[in-house]
Amino acid sequence: MRFTFFKNTLLLCVLVCFSCGSQTKDSNEATDDSIVIHDTVAVDNIAENLLRTGAEQPTNYLPLLDGKNVGVVANQTSILRFAESVNPPNAELQAIQKDQHLVDFLVGNDIAVRNVFAPEHGFRGTADAGELVKDGIDTKTGLPIISLYGNNKKPSSKQLEGIEIMIFDIQDVGARFYTYISSLHYVMEACAEAGIPVLVFDRPNPNGHYIDGPILEPEHSSFVGMHPVPVVHGMTIGEYAQMINGEGWLSNGLQCDLTVIKMENYTHDTAYSLPVKPSPNLPNDTAINLYPSLCFFEGTVVSAGRGTDMQFQIFGAPALPKAYFPFQFTPQANEGATYPKFKGEQCNGLDLRDSKRLNKLNLEWLIEAYVGFGKKPEFFNPFFTKLAGTKKLQEQIEQGYTYPEIRATWLRDLESYDTMRQAYLLYP
Repeated sequence: MRFTFFKNTLLLCVLVCFSCGSQTKDSNEATDDSIVIHDTVAVDNIAENLLRTGAEQPTNYLPLLDGKNVGVVANQTSILRFAESVNPPNAELQAIQKDQHLVDFLVGNDIAVRNVFAPEHGFRGTADAGELVKDGIDTKTGLPIISLYGNNKKPSSKQLEGIEIMIFDIQDVGARFYTYISSLHYVMEACAEAGIPVLVFDRPNPNGHYIDGPILEPEHSSFVGMHPVPVVHGMTIGEYAQMINGEGWLSNGLQCDLTVIKMENYTHDTAYSLPVKPSPNLPNDTAINLYPSLCFFEGTVVSAGRGTDMQFQIFGAPALPKAYFPFQFTPQANEGATYPKFKGEQCNGLDLRDSKRLNKLNLEWLIEAYVGFGKKPEFFNPFFTKLAGTKKLQEQIEQGYTYPEIRATWLRDLESYDTMRQAYLLYP
């Protein structure tokens, strides 16, 4: 087999590559009842602390792929940075240090990629949340793309024919209702049924520094929450895959033949700025950090900013009183929101773009919006229970529980979950 790029440049890449999206941020002060895994710490010497994702370590996986037909679950986040060092040793190195998609890298190194599987939002990541993603052909490589969304969330046995090993390389954001971990479950399950090994290329969790929220109850399991974990689960995608296997969550007691290609120089206290937005409506670090708290509005009459360029950084609705919700915005169709809530209508709300980095869920905004709306029954819709993973949260808000009172009801379950997750952690 010919490792065209790999043989000639890998040693240099190993010496100089790092994920240039990694940066330090301040955490807001933790309260006594917070379950904060770590506070963010500064990286004093970036040249000695090179964060490399699983995909950026070809020596650990190319030998496993040699001579095999490969399936790849990927999207726009599946890139190898191969970023230049702080002080590149010579000009020739800069020519090879370009962002490169994993699929292009594999094909360029004569790996026999047979099919590409695309999760919600598609292979290039531009589809709306919940929009049908169709099968197709990747125009760059000519490879068939199979959608893992809509009615085909789990690869069929026919779609897996001829595949000898499956790669899963998707950037997660650490929230239970972010559906890439549900896609991971179905890929692992289908591959376990077909006897196909799975390689998970690990990536940082930008919300990996804390765990919080109610634990999902089995009767409320859905594609936006399949497992009994809190809203913020505090695990990397590789750690989460190990937990799916270890806790026996695959159907019929199946176990997936799983290998995690670990990251280098990563801990749960590493603040990580994603180099590529993981989905159309998570455009920046602030949106990603606020997403676990603001996504609850998707199950209400309130907009979380879809149809603006401030998605998951603002919220509002026409019916909220301007006196208490003075920030105004008007949603319009845009990438990732063809039919946004309140399209063309002026909304009154709050602008949260200057909020401090969260290390726990914030439900104050949700409660304030419920009170501002007049505590009406139509504030919530059935999707809210799926997002919360329990009916109790809506009931508590409707009964006038304060935010601290609500959080107090989660803490014992969170402690039990934290004990369970320890067995699957790959990083401190």
